[in-house]
Amino acid sequence: MIMDTSHSVTIEAEPYEFELDLARCALLIIDMQRDFLEPGGFGEMLGNDVSQLRGTIEPNRNLLTFWRNAGLPVLHTREGHRVGLHDLHRAKKIRGRGTTTIGDPGPLGRILVRGELGHDIIPELYPLPEEAVIDKPGKGAFYATDLHTILHKNNIRQLIVTGVTTEVCVHTTVREANDRGYECLVPSDCVGSYFPEFQEVGLKMISAQGGIFGWVSHSEKILAALA
Repeated sequence: MIMDTSHSVTIEAEPYEFELDLARCALLIIDMQRDFLEPGGFGEMLGNDVSQLRGTIEPNRNLLTFWRNAGLPVLHTREGHRVGLHDLHRAKKIRGRGTTTIGDPGPLGRILVRGELGHDIIPELYPLPEEAVIDKPGKGAFYATDLHTILHKNNIRQLIVTGVTTEVCVHTTVREANDRGYECLVPSDCVGSYFPEFQEVGLKMISAQGGIFGWVSHSEKILAALA
């Protein structure tokens, strides 16, 4: 069912209700990649508990299914680098002093290299051919990408931001979007962190001080408002 986008809907959120303009909004799904979420991937190789992230898959799938059926725009991002690593600066390559780093062979191919299995988006949320996929070399989705151009061209001013991880790529993208004049709503069950304490604090930081970076809600509240 294609949704009538000539009006706005009110979504219960923190620090106060979010007025979603259906004609100017998009769903932006951050880095739901196999290397971050799947057992045996790069995230798990680093010692992380990927189950902390996998709990976001079903809420994201429900929201994505509704969004697609409503005919609303969807964008996906993937963090990764060119095959020749021309866009990987040394500071990122050596960070953490690991024996295996970005560009090296990993469990699902070369780590965070575009075109490798681990770099790709998980099957449960795989993009449709008509959905934009933003390949980003950094944490934020606006850095060294054409995301702003795509949003501007399509008259998008509001973003429902989901994905992983809450305190890194989601947070960086929301901050970047806020500085560019976009309004961001983050559903708490659709974003995840390997560290529960970072998840809690990361969400509080977004909605603190009257919504300094954006709004925080829940996918069920978003779907209820849209329905």
